[in-house]
Amino acid sequence: MLKDRNSSAIVAVSDLDRARRFYSDTLGLELTAEPQDDMPVLAYRTGDTGLTVYQSEFAGTNKANAVTWDMQGDLVESVQALKAKGVTFERYDLPGMNWRDGWHEAGAVKLAWFKDPDGNILHLIEGM
Repeated sequence: MLKDRNSSAIVAVSDLDRARRFYSDTLGLELTAEPQDDMPVLAYRTGDTGLTVYQSEFAGTNKANAVTWDMQGDLVESVQALKAKGVTFERYDLPGMNWRDGWHEAGAVKLAWFKDPDGNILHLIEGM
């Protein structure tokens, strides 16, 4: 049933215009659908999947990862590029992981977390 279907992420935000600036301009995602009167959402293409951003009074209440991107050997470069655009990366004290100027490293695995303007946790991972 679902095992053969694609899945995508959906993120609640409080302000669609602010979210558009962040997801389009800062993250550089490709906007594929604008909000309509009957459907106030932004749709983005990310690789072979999609990300839906919608307005909600519950924006930012999730305290876990909201979106994860599987990086293809460019996590460090992506972190540096996002930092140059003003993105702040989260530093967590996790067993077996070392902090490396914006990302965490555990052997061959690299991980980075940052938040969107509503506090949704976004995650980059490489090497899993």
